[in-house]
Amino acid sequence: MQHDHREQLGLSWQANADAWAAAVREGRIESRRLVTDAAILQAILALAPVRVLDVGCGEGWLCRGLAERGIESVGVDASAPLIGLARAAGGAGARYRVCGYAELASQAAELGRFDVLVCNFALLEEPLAPVLRALHRLLAPGGHLLIQTLHPWRASQDAAYRDGWRVETFAGFGEGFQAPMPWFFRTLESWLGLLGGTGWRLQWLQEPLHPQSEQPASLLLLLSAEA
Repeated sequence: MQHDHREQLGLSWQANADAWAAAVREGRIESRRLVTDAAILQAILALAPVRVLDVGCGEGWLCRGLAERGIESVGVDASAPLIGLARAAGGAGARYRVCGYAELASQAAELGRFDVLVCNFALLEEPLAPVLRALHRLLAPGGHLLIQTLHPWRASQDAAYRDGWRVETFAGFGEGFQAPMPWFFRTLESWLGLLGGTGWRLQWLQEPLHPQSEQPASLLLLLSAEA
């Protein structure tokens, strides 16, 4: 079943690439437009990085935003259609590569080291420990890992507050989405346990609030490598 979920997750990003790019670029996703895009960008800029790796970069909006500010950015994503859209959008100072999470460790020498590693709503699979361990090989001395994810208390909605697979239908994101996306829900306790167990130390935790509902729109974590 886990294999089926992971395969469907990958296929959804192949099928939905154009629709997702349109939703992001046209500002159709309210939480991103009002809260979370600015939250991750501000968190990165506060670290004053020279090189940033965007893991699960999608159509490349974050890499473009960083490049506009003079930061060398590299985006990797397993979806070839999304990487194609990112490259087509241009942006000097931003580079992209088709690369699944399982391939990160093997490509570390070619990718180089980064001051900041970013996973912005990109950690959607169940077995994340290998990915989080592999990221250490890409981190420059004194560097940081930034993770933004759905806030567990809000994302659980009416379902039981326990780890498990959920389904995103992209309702309200506009037309063109061809396939639902399975994703793995984690409680806050599970997130913190997973990170601590893979060699990451929490520096701070933020809960960016929606300006109207004043409810948390996401969970934002800044991490460093354990000594």
